[in-house]
Amino acid sequence: MAGVFVRRHTIPSVSTNNLKWSGSVTWWRPAGPQSLFLRIVSPPSSLYPVLMPGPPLTIRLIIADDQALIRFGLRLIVETAPGIEVVGEASDGLQAVAEARRLRPDVLLMDISMPRLDGLSAARRLLGDPHPPRIVMLTTFDTDENLHVALRTGVSGFLLKNSPPERLLEAIRAATAGDALIDPAVTTRLIAAFAGRHEPTAPPELATLTPRESQVLLLLARGLANMEIARELNIGEATVRTHVMQVLRKLGLRDRVQAVVFAYEAGVVRPGAQDLP
Repeated sequence: MAGVFVRRHTIPSVSTNNLKWSGSVTWWRPAGPQSLFLRIVSPPSSLYPVLMPGPPLTIRLIIADDQALIRFGLRLIVETAPGIEVVGEASDGLQAVAEARRLRPDVLLMDISMPRLDGLSAARRLLGDPHPPRIVMLTTFDTDENLHVALRTGVSGFLLKNSPPERLLEAIRAATAGDALIDPAVTTRLIAAFAGRHEPTAPPELATLTPRESQVLLLLARGLANMEIARELNIGEATVRTHVMQVLRKLGLRDRVQAVVFAYEAGVVRPGAQDLP
C-alpha cells in the first residue's frame, strides 16, 4: 500500500460506524491528502465486531407523482413515521430520474403513470445505474396494464394507491432492507393476467426445493408477509426467513418480487387454487 508508515499500536478497541473493533492496528498516511486511515494488521482471533448503541438509521425517500395532492398525502403519512425522511419530490418521470441521481435516496416511491416519462421507463433508467435506489411503484388497480413488465424490471415493491398507510410504510422499510413487498390485491391481479396465457412449464430449478420451501414459494406468490406465512404454516418467523433465503438462492432470484414473477410464470400459482402442496 502506497503511503508513509506512521506507527503500529495495540489498542483495546476502535469504534467506527456503530462497530467496535479490538486488536493490533497500523496507522498510515496516504501520499496525497493529509489524512489518516486505519488498517487492521494480522488481527487476532479475538478481533470481532460488536454492535454499539447509536442513532437509528434514517431512510431517505423521494416521492414521485404527477398529482400534488397525492404527493402531499404521501408525505404526511411518511413523515409521521420515525426513521423516514422525505428528501425530495418529483412531478414526472424525467424529474424523478434527475432528482434520484442528484439526491441519492435510499428509496424512490413512484407512480407508474406520469407525464413526460412514465414510472416504468424511469425505473428502467435508474435500475441501470451502478448504485440505484430501491424503487417502490404505486399503481391504480383499474388502469395499469404493465404490472408484469414492471415486476420483471426489478422494482422492490408494488402497492395500490388505496393501500393502508401501514402497508406503505412496511413496503418502504422492506425495500430499504433489501426485501420487497407486493400488495396481495396485486398478486390476485397477476393470477388473473396469467390465467389466459399458454400452459406454463415448470423450470428444472423447482425440483431443487424441499416440500416446505415449495409451500413458502406458493405463499410468497400470494403476497403473504413472513409473519403471515409463519402463521399459515405454524412455524417461527425466523424459520420462514431461512426458507425464503433458500428459495431465492436455489432459484437464482434477487428478492420476493422476482419470486412472485417466477411462481406465476412457472405455474406454481393457479387461478382458483388455494391448497398448499
